[in-house]
Amino acid sequence: MDGMLSQDEINALLNGISDEDTGDSPAEETMGAESEPAVSEFDTLTDVEKDAVGEISNISMGTAATTLYSLVNRKVTISTPIVSVATWENVIESYDRPCVFIQISYTVGLDGKNILILKEKDVKIITDLMMGGDGTNTDGVLDEIHLSAIGEAMNQMMGSSATSLSSMLNKKIDISTPQASLVDLNDNIDTSDIAPFLNGDFIKITFRMEIDELVDSEIMQLYPIAFAKDLYDSFALSMQAETEETPAAPAEAPAPAPAPQAAPVQQAAPPNMAMPQQQAAPQPMPMMQQMPPNMAMQQPYMMPPMQNVNVQPAQFQAFSNDMTFANGPENIDLIMDVPLDVTVELGRTHKSIQEILDFTPGTIIELNKIAGEPIDVIVNGKLVAKGEVVVIEESFGVRVTEIIH
Repeated sequence: MDGMLSQDEINALLNGISDEDTGDSPAEETMGAESEPAVSEFDTLTDVEKDAVGEISNISMGTAATTLYSLVNRKVTISTPIVSVATWENVIESYDRPCVFIQISYTVGLDGKNILILKEKDVKIITDLMMGGDGTNTDGVLDEIHLSAIGEAMNQMMGSSATSLSSMLNKKIDISTPQASLVDLNDNIDTSDIAPFLNGDFIKITFRMEIDELVDSEIMQLYPIAFAKDLYDSFALSMQAETEETPAAPAEAPAPAPAPQAAPVQQAAPPNMAMPQQQAAPQPMPMMQQMPPNMAMQQPYMMPPMQNVNVQPAQFQAFSNDMTFANGPENIDLIMDVPLDVTVELGRTHKSIQEILDFTPGTIIELNKIAGEPIDVIVNGKLVAKGEVVVIEESFGVRVTEIIH
């Protein structure tokens, strides 16, 4: 009467039950449904869908780990993934700051985007290994060279992962060039600038990555829930197609009739004993012991006697060392017009990728040749002579001073 509701009345309204009538009328059921909206099936993943997405990610990241091993030449181990539904608050609470976001978009076969998150220190170690270092050069800030290198690494890793997805889903999968950026996780960051799906719930897949004794860290992969469901649907359709294409097991063939037993070789009768007039039908005999058609049944098959053959070693005419062959010297004329590449090499040196990236106009490169030392003349990759540099009018030349045998 005073316009205020008691706590019991508020609870009754939330539960869709009236104080005057405790029966479940249609109107009350409707009010209860409006008070507590049910969670849509599209807002989360079932356990079956989580398992399938985890298995797909496990195979894909296994292929990516193999590619990373070829880039850093170190043993790379990635653990079994853990799939969960998360929010942006979950990510910023459980990860280092800053970190590197690598965004990958699927352009063929799948429609969606996913984000791979790596720790800043891990990126420095991986890029140092890619540039020929030992993985300990992690001082300084993360610059464009690091981001470019990790972007190229992820391009190859996720490219091989897309190849695994293609064979798993039985359709072509392709990705765009990954985009790497340094992100300082905080509460005020605008997630719409990174990816719109980060504003709500999304799928978080967590891996543990180890690279020898240099890296023992956690990496994350973020999916939109709709993309994860599409991934599961494609996987289910692929499995169904494989099941339908598998031919049914052939019907069990009837057992073959037993083969007739081969009769033992008939022994020859003594000269003074006559054979009986009637005999049972002859049984099949072994192939090597069957009788010729023109030989009587009473006589066993006998191999023809061996004949004496004259065998002697072969004799060949001996070749002398001074033999000459006709037209031998003229055969070289056949290749006289074959062109060969002639290279004059001033010297060589070895540089790391980091040193080469530091080249600028004016950089001096020291070679392994001493000033005044003869230069090498190489024909089709083989050293054939040495010489000295000369100037012929406006061109360089080489005067041969020594022939290498």
